[in-house]
Amino acid sequence: MVDQRTHEQTSEAFVGRPVEIGEETAVVELETTAEMAVDETGLVHGGFVYGAADYAAMLAVNEPTVVLTGSDVAYPNPTQVDETVRATATVADRDPRPSVDVTAEVVESGEVVLSGTFDCAVPSEHVLS
Repeated sequence: MVDQRTHEQTSEAFVGRPVEIGEETAVVELETTAEMAVDETGLVHGGFVYGAADYAAMLAVNEPTVVLTGSDVAYPNPTQVDETVRATATVADRDPRPSVDVTAEVVESGEVVLSGTFDCAVPSEHVLS
């Protein structure tokens, strides 16, 4: 497993915890909770699922200054409370730098609940510098 070099202060409660960080790949698991539900059926707000995918994408790039600049995602299936979603991200293309394209897929109970691409940038210094 590669050392985490970015997003070290990310809240596991909001977007999950890293379970694997490799060379240009990462896996994040998020346990969905009642606080994430949008209604009495236990439907989880897609923003939490998106956050897990985004976090996995940042960890797949794993550069200290990586930031998200855009994305194109689909939600083919719903997510429910009290399930664990698993977000897997892989760097698809690093050229031209500083642009990095990352693919991501989030699975819950064997079903894809989010798939898409994340456009990332790796500026030479922190975006808030």
